[in-house]
Amino acid sequence: MRKDQLRRRLLLTGLLIFAALGLLWLQQTESTMTLRQRLLKLAYPVLMWGTRLGNKNTTVLSHAPQKPPVSFYDLPVMSITGDSIDGTLLRGKKILLVNTASDCGYTAQYKELQQLQDRFIDRLVVIGFPANDFKEQEKGDDASIANFCERNYGVRFLLTKKTSVVPGPLQHPVYRWLTDSGQNGWNRKAPSWNFSKYLIDEQGRLTHYFDPSVSPLSDDIITVLQKDAL
Repeated sequence: MRKDQLRRRLLLTGLLIFAALGLLWLQQTESTMTLRQRLLKLAYPVLMWGTRLGNKNTTVLSHAPQKPPVSFYDLPVMSITGDSIDGTLLRGKKILLVNTASDCGYTAQYKELQQLQDRFIDRLVVIGFPANDFKEQEKGDDASIANFCERNYGVRFLLTKKTSVVPGPLQHPVYRWLTDSGQNGWNRKAPSWNFSKYLIDEQGRLTHYFDPSVSPLSDDIITVLQKDAL
């Protein structure tokens, strides 16, 4: 047998073995995930690479801190378990607000958000707002969302009850504040897709917006969080 034919056969055999192992992994791991969700998780690094290369969903906005006309801490927020989150308990920490979804190409950012929360546990609060606003990529109820996040991504940061984050009559009061310059002082940028991120400083002032393709562990976010570290 010629060497080039042997090489092709070995390559084909390797690819078949890799595909079989991949299918076995999909069948045996993360039983709460659908096939689509598993494939999206595998494809996440490619999505991030491609969107950054094409400069898509990579917007970063920042603004000098200024006192908002409406206090962020007065806004009502209900946890995914139905408990009220007392805004005054958030004072003195930075707060990262993220609209999340379970069937999105960016869903793997759940893990990165938890890693970010763990890294800055003493001075950062991450709050996820599950929403079905973009291509209906969050169809589950509160209980299934909480179970999915905990079992598949180890999420322990705060999640709110499922809501809407885009402008309209059903928009959550927090997102109405985030997207109304008359309330927050400067920003009108609404979430461009799932896993858009807004950063509030220790005095309840909106300082940054990050698009979905800005990873929670990116230098853009880490640098801001480290800036005021002692």
